[in-house]
Amino acid sequence: MQTVETLNEGLKRAYTLTIAAKDIIARVEAEVKTVAPTIRMPGFRPGKVPANLIKKMHGPALERQALDNAVRDGVQALLAEKALRPAMQPAVELGEDYEPGKDAEVKVTLEVLPDVPEPVIDAIKLERLSVPVADEEIDAAVNRLASSQKNFDVAGEGHPAIEGDLVVMDFVGKVDGVAFEGGTGEGMSVELGSGRLIPGFEEGLEGAKVGEERVLNVVFPDDYNVEALKGKPATFEVKVTEIKVPKDIVIDEDFAKTLGLEGLDQLRNLFKGQLEQELNQLTRTHMKRKLLDQLAASHDFPVPPSMLEAEFQQIWAQIEHEAGHAEDRDAALAEMEAEKDDYRAIAERRVRLGLLLSEIGQKNGVEISQAEMQRLVAQAAQQYQPKDRERFIQYVQEEPMAAAQLRAPLYEDKVVDFLFGKAEISDREVSREELEAAIESEEGAIPGHVHGPDCDHGHDHDHDHKPKAKKAAPKKAAKADEATAEPAVSDEAAAKKAPAKKAAAKKAEAPAEAAEAEDAPKKKPAAKKVKAEG
Repeated sequence: MQTVETLNEGLKRAYTLTIAAKDIIARVEAEVKTVAPTIRMPGFRPGKVPANLIKKMHGPALERQALDNAVRDGVQALLAEKALRPAMQPAVELGEDYEPGKDAEVKVTLEVLPDVPEPVIDAIKLERLSVPVADEEIDAAVNRLASSQKNFDVAGEGHPAIEGDLVVMDFVGKVDGVAFEGGTGEGMSVELGSGRLIPGFEEGLEGAKVGEERVLNVVFPDDYNVEALKGKPATFEVKVTEIKVPKDIVIDEDFAKTLGLEGLDQLRNLFKGQLEQELNQLTRTHMKRKLLDQLAASHDFPVPPSMLEAEFQQIWAQIEHEAGHAEDRDAALAEMEAEKDDYRAIAERRVRLGLLLSEIGQKNGVEISQAEMQRLVAQAAQQYQPKDRERFIQYVQEEPMAAAQLRAPLYEDKVVDFLFGKAEISDREVSREELEAAIESEEGAIPGHVHGPDCDHGHDHDHDHKPKAKKAAPKKAAKADEATAEPAVSDEAAAKKAPAKKAAAKKAEAPAEAAEAEDAPKKKPAAKKVKAEG
């Protein structure tokens, strides 16, 4: 194979590879020997079909396969020979005048990763803002849990229903005087003030007593989930069959034991642990952003244009998606358009930081072990239906970019932890409000990836400051959020290759109300898993 460099400008490279016809022919012969044992032809025993007949029948396919393999091996040899580290997948183009039996001329264009300057990591100083968990927060979390465990007693005779009571009823719904499908029910219960029923329904039951019949005049919302009922006025003939009043909940040892716990101390300790974990994550988020700010300020080098453009397009797609949910979509898009250069600067910073983190990790032996990778794949597979999990695992094993996507967040965390260990850290105790305000003042983060560690174009995740959203911008754009994993391949490619995820549970379309099944008992929290709602 002959190699000629045709472009060497900045990070851009271009080469012309000439693959000799004799090399391609030799590969065809090798392909014939490989497939010969599998070829079946009348009059010949398995594996005894002559090579010339195999070529006659399958020649074009074997030629294409041999050429593909020759080009692939040629590009790999080029990268190895020139010690090239491609920023993105090289573009490979076969000459238009190629014909079987002739030399193949192949054009290869790519951008290479820049030489990252020696990272400066010995002068990092950080402040760790820590928040102690207050007893009041634990009390509030326990009280919220208790309020979600409501029990009811049958109300006394003549008790008029008030907000918070559970009303059990039979009903018939009608539109234009005609009962509609799904609008009739018996024994349905609803807690007044819950907002679960269509507007006006719960309010119409206030003051009702057992045995009382009422006619409620309501209007279905314009966004109701049954097309024929949207915006329609309706009447519901209701008969109250039972009223229950909420029981006072005593938060004591017995209450904790109803949750499957040993006692109240264990319940409080569970909430304390969860609140500490939540606050520690906020502390880490703040520290990480300050760390990345220092790295960005002290390192500057060119980034590959293709990586920059790919990163920007990912950011911009998210911005357009969020703007699409704004009250005034056009105004939000116009405002974001005016800040386009700022978002491109964010993309450049993100790519540069990713390359820098990758360099730091490689120089300091940061690695993802095989066991850690297996856990990542197993965890990611859980989001798919059982029948698709094996397909997903195989997909990750066969697609380097998919594997890089899974590795990226963990690799970044490990590099960040390494840098925390090198930094000079001072501690300051603050309130939750002060810590959240410090994070909010950084004007949010755009989830995305930075380019990383163990394959030259792997992806990690970064949080970057972004332009402050104005009134027309979608609210979500100004929120400080944790990054979520984004596909390293395009959405289209991912859709074609990855197995389908679990289908979301279809929302019930009972016309009488979005909460028609309210009479079903609410589930209690799992015995030893209590969710902190701080």
